[in-house]
Amino acid sequence: MTASELIRIVSRDSPMALAQVERVRAELAALHPGIRTEVVPVKTTGDKWMGDLAKVEGKGAFTKEVDAALLAGQADLAVHCVKDIPADRPLPAGTVFAAFLKRDDIRDALVHPGGLTLDELPDGTRIGTSSVRRIAQLAASHPHLRCVPMRGNANRRLDKLAAGDADALLLAVSGLERINRPDVISEVLPADVMMPPIGAGILALQCREDDTGLIDTVSALGHPDTHREATAERMFLHVLQGHCNSPIAGYAKVGRNGELSLRACVFTPDGKTVLNAHEWAGRLDPATLGTAVAVTLLRQGARELIDSIPH
Repeated sequence: MTASELIRIVSRDSPMALAQVERVRAELAALHPGIRTEVVPVKTTGDKWMGDLAKVEGKGAFTKEVDAALLAGQADLAVHCVKDIPADRPLPAGTVFAAFLKRDDIRDALVHPGGLTLDELPDGTRIGTSSVRRIAQLAASHPHLRCVPMRGNANRRLDKLAAGDADALLLAVSGLERINRPDVISEVLPADVMMPPIGAGILALQCREDDTGLIDTVSALGHPDTHREATAERMFLHVLQGHCNSPIAGYAKVGRNGELSLRACVFTPDGKTVLNAHEWAGRLDPATLGTAVAVTLLRQGARELIDSIPH
């Protein structure tokens, strides 16, 4: 595509999603100074619905309207959080991932107005979260804490915390950094204390597959190690066929020596059963590693565990 062309970027209209678009626009401008971009914000089902996500198609609730704008030609490029893109079904026909941006922090943060750490919270502290992944892990590690349902974007959750709807929150570090609110973090939780969701901290750029000029233009924003990590994690989730009510967590990591590993868990919602797997790729490609870790968990009973959870 020529440098003077306009790229219309579609995204959710939350403050965090729009901040993510600004990162993409800045990186594009640095690589291709002549390119013009404009933002096409859409409100998704997931942003409008404050109830149980399983009742509105689960995670697809955050991507369906964005995908529709791309396929209808109302936009050229979509910016997604990989953790919000369903992996139990393929991308919408006619679209492809053009790039995975360099990964941000994968960890969760505790937000407590008094600055307490997770281990310091007293019995009965109300933790605002609707994430089955966080609820299961807290039930396993801190059963004396109480989770209260809380949906909405990070800004809205911080407002609810200030209003007294909860005593503390669990939020993604990367999200708080994107909305310039790392100041509220009282503790960053290591990944072995609160294992992240599949795709944590990764932004994906999605295009129509026939838009080869644009794919060539934006693919330069891609980060090779992040691409390997995302591929392994998404294949893992695809093979498990997890749904939005499945407490599944895990992350792939490219080590200093270039070796890829994948650590993953499947939990029961009450945290009483935890299935674990951790493997290194060796000569396996990322997708094969993801498959291998999923098969290890399936051998431990992950299928029955996932299927036993209503969704």
